[in-house]
Amino acid sequence: MKTAAASACLLLDIGGVLLTDGWDHLARKRAARTFRLDWTEMEERHRLVFETYEEGKFTLAEYLDRVVFYRKRMFKRVQFQRFMYGQSKPYPAMIELIARIKARHRLKVAVISNEGRELNAYRIRKFKLDHIVDFFVCSSLVHLRKPDAQIFRLALDVAQVQARRAVYIDDTPMFAEIGRDLGMRSVFHTSYRSTRAQLSALGLSSE
Repeated sequence: MKTAAASACLLLDIGGVLLTDGWDHLARKRAARTFRLDWTEMEERHRLVFETYEEGKFTLAEYLDRVVFYRKRMFKRVQFQRFMYGQSKPYPAMIELIARIKARHRLKVAVISNEGRELNAYRIRKFKLDHIVDFFVCSSLVHLRKPDAQIFRLALDVAQVQARRAVYIDDTPMFAEIGRDLGMRSVFHTSYRSTRAQLSALGLSSE
């Protein structure tokens, strides 16, 4: 059995772990209500193009062209985009937890996320995630998207660590399972308290 003391890298998701999801169905519902859009139509158009946007094959402007501005609107693009960005909120306790663990155990910290380029860049800048994260493997930058196992392998290659020396945190059960299947120790994130306890059990205490 590999010891937790061998951990060299902590990999984690952004949405649902460090921050709220950037543009989930609840955020889109709020947008539909705020801007008086047809929710069903908007959601269907979103469903058809969002993976393409997250894989970096559409810009945010092209995504919005397809989902919102395919017809004349009574509001401006900048208003909608500002609202979209405003849906991102931090989980300060989780951000502080990762910062403490990184410093205490001298770990590399990396993000593996499914996010569009512009939204990802905004979230990193707004919440200063680059202060605690060494590098970001974002779907729109590498043109791979979870659940493709290759995006996990790419992160391990960039970190230059073996899977058995990495711990992966995600709030999506399937993605946590993929990390485990690749040989990482996975933490299924449901709450700050649960994740702190699971990390401590792996030898990564924050105190």
